[in-house]
This record gives sequence, C-alpha cells and structure tokens, in this order.
Amino acid sequence: MAERRGDERARAGGAEARAWDALVAVARRTVADGLVVGTSGNVSVRVGDTVLVTPSGVPYGRLGPEDITGVDLDGRQVLGALVPTSELPMHLAVYRSTGAGAVVHTHAVHATAVSTLLPELPVVHYMTAALGGPVRVAPYATYGSQELAGNMLRALDGRTGCLLQNHGTVTYGATLDQAYDRTAQLEWMCRLWLTASAVPGLRPSLLTAEQLDEVTEKLRGYGQPR
Repeated sequence: MAERRGDERARAGGAEARAWDALVAVARRTVADGLVVGTSGNVSVRVGDTVLVTPSGVPYGRLGPEDITGVDLDGRQVLGALVPTSELPMHLAVYRSTGAGAVVHTHAVHATAVSTLLPELPVVHYMTAALGGPVRVAPYATYGSQELAGNMLRALDGRTGCLLQNHGTVTYGATLDQAYDRTAQLEWMCRLWLTASAVPGLRPSLLTAEQLDEVTEKLRGYGQPR
C-alpha cells in the first residue's frame, strides 16, 4: 500500500504536488485554529481538471506527500489509494457551479450554533460584504448526500460562503488562503452575533442593505495594487 501511494505521488505533476502540500497545511490549520475536531471537516483545491481532496477519516497530522488524493470533476479517483472525503459531492458541486479554486468545509462551533438558530446570519458586521452578502443557512440534509450538495448550492447563490444547518460551514475562493480566510471570517462573525445577542435587554444593531452595498463597492479596491 505504501509503495502504491508513493507511486501516485510520483505520477502527480509538480503543480499537483505543490497544491497537495498547501492543502495539507490548510487542513492542519483548521484543527489548530479550532474550526474542526478530529477528522471532521474537509478541504479541497482544484488543479486544472483535477480536484485534490482530504481523504476520509485520516487525521490531518498524519497526512504526508505520499497520501495525495485526487478526483476528476465527475468524482472518479485519478490520484492516490485513500478514499476521498465523504463530502466529495459538496466540493464537486461548488467546482461545477462556480469558478472556485479551493473549498473549505468546517464544523466551527459558533457558526454551527448559529445554523441551529436562524435561517440567515444577521448583518452584524460589514465584512458580510466579503462573502457576497447576508450569509444563508442551507436546510439540513444527511452528510455526503446529493441533497446536501443541492441545498448548499442554493444557499451559496451569489455568495462565497454559507452555513449548513446543524452541521457547519462551507466557503470557497480563488485560492486556498482566500477560502480559509472566508471560513475564519464567517466563524468570527457568528461568534460576534452570539456574543452581542446574548446581552439581556439589548439587541445588536444591524447594517442596512445600503450600508452593505457601500462596503461592497469599497472592498473592490481593498489591499495592495497588483
């Protein structure tokens, strides 16, 4: 088995090998930052027509270069001997429907808590604009199912992140770093909402649609010029 896995790594191109190393680093970061527990959650990155994904049930700390796992856009395994994540339908649905370069799925505690309480995260902070607008909650469906993938896509319409009811989060981006940053930002906003709404006798102030539109426009020029 180890020899076969090593052969798969050797067959992977340089871009795929580098992307795998970056994927493993982000997967480990989700654990270090408390966004997942154990082997919950999963990460993927697209390299051409190949989607590299974390394998099912393997602790991220144990993943090495020889564990590279990849599928094509139809879900057929093209790299590795380990079984891909059980949430593969969700990842592939994002790639087929968007220009995503990477997807991050977590079971972040504050975001998951909000998913059990509301159909949409209230606009408690202007960084909501960075996810495309108010973050919706996809109705619950069994993990790994096509139903869940469909619910997620509807919640993602016009957005780069959503909550999964009684489950967790999904965000995507052009890069692994962008997808991860959006996950971290979503968890932070959920924590902010829960903290503010827990104060007895007071309600958090929320931003208007006009205020959010203004921030959306302002964010287009954010950061260093390329």
